[in-house]
Amino acid sequence: MTELLLIIFAAALVNNFVLVQFLGLCPFMGASRRLDGALGMALATGLVLTLASGLSYLVERYLLLPFDLLYLRLIAFILVIGAAVQLTELAVRRMSPVLHRILGIYIPLIASNCAVLGVALLNSTEQRSLLAALFFGAGAALGFGIVLTLLSGLRERIDGTDIPLPFRGPAIALVTAGIMSMAFLGFNGFLRL
Repeated sequence: MTELLLIIFAAALVNNFVLVQFLGLCPFMGASRRLDGALGMALATGLVLTLASGLSYLVERYLLLPFDLLYLRLIAFILVIGAAVQLTELAVRRMSPVLHRILGIYIPLIASNCAVLGVALLNSTEQRSLLAALFFGAGAALGFGIVLTLLSGLRERIDGTDIPLPFRGPAIALVTAGIMSMAFLGFNGFLRL
């Protein structure tokens, strides 16, 4: 159990996909304008990351390995991610139509989020068990959610302040993300996955 908690902690903070490994920057910058949209995007991406981690493990273990089709791993993982995104979109549309309208185009764009594919590939190369793969996906989702909500909260506060004209908009968001990245690099000494 301790190992699984360490996997979550390492994936969320030490090896954060957005601020340390620089994966998933497009939804990070695009969906962090408002806090409510960021929370919804974090939940939707979290569901996709966790689902894709488990499903990609199952596809690799019970389909690709027995039939010696490992050369199709990337294509299979992309298909699994697409299916996980479709399931998530259906769930969000049925459970919260308001959230579905807020997120709009960002839900289908989760499929192009390289962090989702990165989690599946890292689970594969590390040869994690199904439970460890699910925990790694959940930790990556937690880390994505933390940084997304932090940046959206900061961006909402920044929008109400007087910032010099050249730094307004994406420029100040990138500077803020860079400072957050340096802060997350401070976790680097704790443990390494």
